[in-house]
Amino acid sequence: MRRRSIAAFMLILVALSALAQPYWEKKDKQIGRLLTGRVVDRQDAPLAGSVVYLTNTRTRAVKTYIVGNSGEYRFPELSHNLDYEVYAQFNGKKSDTKSVSQFDNRDAVNVNLRIDNK
Repeated sequence: MRRRSIAAFMLILVALSALAQPYWEKKDKQIGRLLTGRVVDRQDAPLAGSVVYLTNTRTRAVKTYIVGNSGEYRFPELSHNLDYEVYAQFNGKKSDTKSVSQFDNRDAVNVNLRIDNK
């Protein structure tokens, strides 16, 4: 009788630990997609003060990011189910517009933007 209760207790512990594991795995995962990149000139020098524009192609909503000294930008928590367009501007000049497709299944996408500022 005592062995059965110990075995049952151990079985319950194993079952509970199996249920808890997905919670811990989800907690560490990032929610949504991350878009990062750099804004650079023709010589690959960062263009501090550039403004990066991210457009949701479905709603046409626009987010902006002002680039720091490193030239890097970051848009976290983007939907995997939407397409986005991204471009940068610096002193009236504009980079090419790049697309981030919903069919690209990467969690982190890196898009560098080049502006010919001459």
